[in-house]
Amino acid sequence: MDKNARSSPSFPLAGRVAIVTGATRGIGRAIAIHLHSLGARVTLNYVSSSSEAELLASELNASSQQNSAISVRADVSWTQSIHLYPRLHLEDFEKTFRTNTRGAFVCCKEAAKRVVRGGGGRIIMMSTSQVGALSPGYGVYTASKAAVETMVRVLAKELKGSQITANCVAPGPVATEMFYAGKSDETVKMLASACPMGRIGEPKDVAEIVGFLAGDGGEWINGQVIRANGGFVV
Repeated sequence: MDKNARSSPSFPLAGRVAIVTGATRGIGRAIAIHLHSLGARVTLNYVSSSSEAELLASELNASSQQNSAISVRADVSWTQSIHLYPRLHLEDFEKTFRTNTRGAFVCCKEAAKRVVRGGGGRIIMMSTSQVGALSPGYGVYTASKAAVETMVRVLAKELKGSQITANCVAPGPVATEMFYAGKSDETVKMLASACPMGRIGEPKDVAEIVGFLAGDGGEWINGQVIRANGGFVV
């Protein structure tokens, strides 16, 4: 998020640019739409869903009556399989870390180089509340995201003097296609009842937190992991 621009109360991110990875569905899509509604120009990253990305860009441009959204293909994500250690292949382990950890490193590295130094900016990475929950079957996935959290904490210190903040948002269960895949209604109800709020999170719950961190109000939050899970993991 490039902060080198003036904003207004109605559009606090006006004139700023946000690059959103995985922006065609789920949490990424909700984040892109929310940041755009706050006035940001958005770059929508996608891997294979070019038609969905182009449609979203078209809808956002139509809503603002200007070219404030573009779609760009970049393969920085992978939908990993969830397995217990004995059934997890080494190739799956390497692919998970290559995507979640190496991918996050590349994004952080390039963002830190391109966000205007001295003018401020926001680097907001996505982790998972599984780092706190430590659920069986998620060992490798959780470890790959724990590495991202550590990386961001260190990055926040390394960016000292640049006025760039670096934070992680770590959602709990969120109602997306990826979340529902392979889960029975009983499992979904059990997860919802385990949350003090009595429901599964919605993509907008996460998007609004990202929007706050991206704005001026998030300037004093740096090197933190925000566990956005409704109390599912405390």
